[in-house]
This record gives sequence, structure tokens and C-alpha cells, in this order.
Amino acid sequence: MFKNQPKGLFVLALANTGERFGYYTMLAIFLLFLQAKFGLDSTVSGQIYAGFLALVYFMPLVGGWVADKWSFSKCVVTGILIMFAGYFVMAIPTPIRETSSLVILCTALLLISIGTGLFKGNLQVMVGDLYNEARYNSQRDSGFSVFYMFINIGSMFAPMTATAMCNMALHGGGLEYVASLPALCNGLLDGNADLAGQITAIAAEHGMTVGSDVTAWAANYISTLSTGYAYGFGVACISLVVSIAIYYGGRSTFAHIIRSKKDQAVEAAKAVATGPELTPAQTKARVVALLLVFAVVIFFWMVFHQNGATLTEFAKSCTAPEATGWTRIGFNVWALACIAIGVYALFSFFQSSSPKGKIFSGAIIVMVGAILIFFYTITPDPLTGIQPQQYQQFNPFYVVALTPVSLAIFGALAKRKKEPSAPRKIGYGMLVAALAYGVMVIGSVNLVGTEGAVSSNWLITTYLLLTFAELLLSPMGISFVSKVAPPKLKGSMMGGWFAATAIGNYLVSIPMLLWGKIPVWLVWTILICICCISAGFIFSMMKKLEAATSDEPQGAEAAQAGGEEVATEVEI
Repeated sequence: MFKNQPKGLFVLALANTGERFGYYTMLAIFLLFLQAKFGLDSTVSGQIYAGFLALVYFMPLVGGWVADKWSFSKCVVTGILIMFAGYFVMAIPTPIRETSSLVILCTALLLISIGTGLFKGNLQVMVGDLYNEARYNSQRDSGFSVFYMFINIGSMFAPMTATAMCNMALHGGGLEYVASLPALCNGLLDGNADLAGQITAIAAEHGMTVGSDVTAWAANYISTLSTGYAYGFGVACISLVVSIAIYYGGRSTFAHIIRSKKDQAVEAAKAVATGPELTPAQTKARVVALLLVFAVVIFFWMVFHQNGATLTEFAKSCTAPEATGWTRIGFNVWALACIAIGVYALFSFFQSSSPKGKIFSGAIIVMVGAILIFFYTITPDPLTGIQPQQYQQFNPFYVVALTPVSLAIFGALAKRKKEPSAPRKIGYGMLVAALAYGVMVIGSVNLVGTEGAVSSNWLITTYLLLTFAELLLSPMGISFVSKVAPPKLKGSMMGGWFAATAIGNYLVSIPMLLWGKIPVWLVWTILICICCISAGFIFSMMKKLEAATSDEPQGAEAAQAGGEEVATEVEI
């Protein structure tokens, strides 16, 4: 998997890892932050959450247009600086429940969105440009899978970091996190005096002393919790400093793809002299194919990004904050990291052709097993006090651990000339996402309203299936756009991918609007229907999609296009 890849891939991937670590540290607690600091209900907080996600993924469309006119590299660097300003503003403590604080927050969110728009899509275009060389061309899909895996390494540690920052602030004030307390405290501050007794009882149950002035204690609890969330936003600032240091430190590995507009014009002139590029008909067919894929992508991200919306609500109000058996070590991110290392060591063991390689890999596997047993013995059973955002570490963990498995499967299919095309993989991804929410239907069918204490295994299993869907759709989709987009529209088409994602992210708010108004199982059923309809649409368009993307490019385009049929190597 890591062999025969351009060195620039790892530098750009690591730079993106730092940025994504900061972003997902913020995102893991964003919905909870809105509800705690400003006393917003699930409907309003869900609208803000979805609107922010939409803006974050819409701005790369503008960023792609800017990069096509200016410079991909300059856009990436500028984007990091603007994002840093946004996270810095978010990390500044402001008064709770104040309109002025909400205005400052919205300003910060706008800066983060603009910075992401300049950074995210254009960095991925630069990754795609690394594979324009003939010697790397066949590794494009596996390269994007590696890139995607690095993103999720950062994402995997984000919820743990956000939780640690939250706990640091709370424990410093002699407080503990209780999922129900923020809403109760805000209710009391809104004037509902009847909640005072309930707050006092819950606080006492968790070893906290309220005192005679319950209202003052509630305000202090919300303020301290909000400060903990602000610490998490500060971590995002630090991660961006690391990202830009990596980017400049490894610049020599990708310097050859950083070109001025004058150099690009010279290359385009050479391409015209050596042979025709895509015909207008071919260009149109490719753009239409991409737009059809974007239409399906909208609904995938609508259902997938429920992890920070309805799935977080489900974790907060419908799931028992405890785990037993082997499940409990899944809430230790270091145990998850060990499992991921064990998966790669297992692949290395079977692929190694030398005895030393097998011995080294075997030793790592044994060590990983010993560490996991150690974690199992020292972790309380049951493990209690699980916070809602901690569930969000399972998806990136699954991506990191399952990427070599995914590449192995598609590599084996490719060697037999049976690997599905990228559009077909996207269709399969929608069906797997439907299956994931089928699990949620089963887990929710006995709930009354939006309160309960179901097993954590329902969410963990759902995240596993959603990850399978993600691996079928997201890295392959990004590679597909990089490969199929006409040369002069690369930035705009990559921006189009993110614009489709933006629309899907805004539609995340629809299930949040329904939360608490219809049975929980019906919310998941609606998402299942959306997945199945989207899958049916893309399969009905499959011939048109595959015909549009199977044309033989000529001239300069021939050096850029990858082959979907090329076997994907999984060598560690």
C-alpha cells in the first residue's frame, strides 16, 4: 500500500492530518457546545451545525475557482492562515448565553469555512497532480486511499482530545460531565425554578455539591463546560501550526507540481502541439458524468454526517453511558491505535518474503495482543461516564484499520478484471449505508420518545457499516474526480465535489428537525429510503457514467488519466 508512491503524497497527507485533527476536535464537540453555552435546543443547534458544515464544504468550490486563476499552493497556505484565525477566535472565552458571543462565534465559523475552502480541495488537487507522471499513474486510487487513511488518523484522536480538554476544565472546578445537566442548567437559567431540585439530585449522585444558590451553580457549570470546549478549539490552532510546518518542511518532495500560471500556459501549448486533447463532446460527457455522481454524493453525506447530529443525540439521550466486556476498551483510543497497528502488522506478516520480516511482524502482533490484554485488565467493567462525542472516534478508527482490507479486496478483484468502476462502488456504498441505518432501526424500535439506555454496541456497529460505505464512496470518489475532470476544470470539478458535499451537509438538519417529533426508528427509516433511492438512481445511470469515463484521452490528458481497471497494490 505504501510502496511505489510519490514522496510528496506522505508530506501532503501528514499536513492534511494535522488540519483534520484540529477540525474534527472542534466538530466532535460543536453541537454539544452550542447546546450548552447558548441553551439551544436540538432543532436550532442542528440548523447551525448543518449550516456550518454546508459552508465548509461549499467554499472549496470558490477555492477551486480561485486556485484555477491563481495558484493551488498559495491557496493552501493562505487557507491554513485563515483557519488559524478562525479557531483562535473560537478559543477566546466569551460570556455564556449572550448574543454578542454568538456573533463572535459566527465570525469564527465564517473564517474557518473560508480557510477550509482554500485549503481542502486544492490540497487534494495537488495530490492528484503527483500521479500525472507515468510511473505513478497506476497508483492513483491506492494513493488517495492512503491519503484518506492519514486524514482519519488525525480524526481518530480528535474526540479523545476534545473529551480530555472538557474534563480538564470541569475537574479543575471540581465538576463532572453529566449529559443531562447542560440542558437542565440552561432551563433553570431560563426561569424554570422547578428544575433546581433535579439538578441538585443529579449533581449529588455524581459527587458534586451544589450549595444553596442553585442558579449560580448552574451558571458556573455551563461556563466551566464552555471553557473546556474552548480549550478544544485552542488545540485546533496548535494542529494548524504543525500542518504548515510539515508542508514547508517537505516542500521539496512536491515542488515539481507547483507551477506558475506562465508555466502552465507553456505546458498547455506543448500539449496542443503533441496531439489533440479531449474533444468538446468528451469534455461535456465527463462533466455530465461528474454532475450525476455529485447528485448521489449529496444524499450520501446527508446520511453519513448524522454522526455529529442525530447519532450524537442518540448517544446523548438514548444510549447507556457505559460499556462492558471487550467493548469497553474501544473507548480507549490508544487501544484502537494498537488494533490498527496489529492489522497492518498482520498484512506485513503474510506479505513479507523474508524470515526477518515475518519475525518482526509477528513480534508486533504478539506485542499488540499483550497490550490489548493489559488494557482489558485495567479498564473498569463496566466502564462508566462515556461522553457522547467519544463514539465519533470509531469511524476514523475503522477507516484506518480497514483501508488495507479494502485495498486488498479491490486489488484481488482488479487482477481478475472484476473490480467495480468508481460509480458502481458509490452505488454499493449507498446500499451499505442503508444497512447501517437498518441496525439503528432494530436498536431503536423499543424506545419510547427520545429517552432510553440501549447498548453502546448499536452505535458501534452502525459506525462500522457506515465506514464500509465511506470507503466505497469517499476516497474512490475523490480519485474519480481527480482522474475524470477535464484538465482546465480540475479545481472547479473538485470544488463541485465539495459543493455536493455541502448541500448534503445542510440536509443533515432535516433529521434533526424531526428529532423528538416522530419515533426514533422512523428517523432512521427515512434515511434508509434515501439511501435506497440514491443507489437505484446511480445504478440506472451506470451505462452512461461508465461510457462517459471510458473514452481514451489523448495528448496531455493521456498522462493524467488513471485506469479504474488497474490492480490496486496493498503492499505495506
